[in-house]
Amino acid sequence: MGSGRWSTDVYTAAADYRAARGQSAFAYSDGGARTVHPELDPQGVFMRESRDSDEHPFSTPIAVLFDVTGSMGNVPRVLQTKLPQLLGLLTRKNYAIDPQIMFGAIGDATCDRAPLQIGQFESDNRMDEDLARIVLEGGGGGQKHESYELALYFMARHTVLDSMINRGRRGYLFLIGDEMPYPFVKPREVKAVIGDDLPRKISVEDIVAELRRKYDIYYILPTAAGWGGDKEVLGRWKSLLGQNVLELDDLDAVCETIALTVGLGEDAIDLDEGIADLSDVGSAKGGSVGRALSRLQRNPIVRDAPFEITAGPGGNQRL
Repeated sequence: MGSGRWSTDVYTAAADYRAARGQSAFAYSDGGARTVHPELDPQGVFMRESRDSDEHPFSTPIAVLFDVTGSMGNVPRVLQTKLPQLLGLLTRKNYAIDPQIMFGAIGDATCDRAPLQIGQFESDNRMDEDLARIVLEGGGGGQKHESYELALYFMARHTVLDSMINRGRRGYLFLIGDEMPYPFVKPREVKAVIGDDLPRKISVEDIVAELRRKYDIYYILPTAAGWGGDKEVLGRWKSLLGQNVLELDDLDAVCETIALTVGLGEDAIDLDEGIADLSDVGSAKGGSVGRALSRLQRNPIVRDAPFEITAGPGGNQRL
């Protein structure tokens, strides 16, 4: 996947068409769907692919997975309205070469009907179509946990990135939510949702370590969400991802935060330059983004640094 090019004109025309007919950008979900759309169903998927091509020879994979339970259900609506701004910063401001964006949604495998929804890596307006197919279930288990670990497992074992294979460059994975992962990837849930036969459970620490071979992982916690600012949630994610836990005080700034994080990771900008770019494109979110990313600016990540792989407990390979 990942062919074609994004067109703001096509996006605007589709939005105008929906508005003229009173249609939602999330017609699948708003029309009453409660099961995963076939195009986003992870069951039986071998790989979601971010591939190089003659059209996009230096693909940059960017995956954005968001919690759609409870107070987080508005996140995809915000993303959908700000897609042109996100793509504009990534491409016109040269933050990333040949960006390919995947959208997905996370629920709770213990109780939800759509616990995991995973799109394709796309370079064109099909990414908007994937967003439109997402079920905004709004459920969740109510225990300050959702099935992030199931999403991490899928991304670790069911995605392939030419950026990593051909250039040793990891992709970007953004998780947007306000709760914690469950402690283990459970074989029963993996079988039911993805279809793999997992011989034993995997700790969330081990699946994060495995996933970091492919992706730089960021967790964005909107402070206005239900568990925003919660010390237990923040502490758990910081124990897994360190400085890559970003507290965002304005949910409407999520696209800008993603774009500038990629720009910093690609060494295309520093934070001051990125905030100036936001002003250039008419965004008033520089303050929120600056506060969220200040720690990354102080402690930049070296993205092409190799990981040392050692044996973890039980013989699992750890980074």
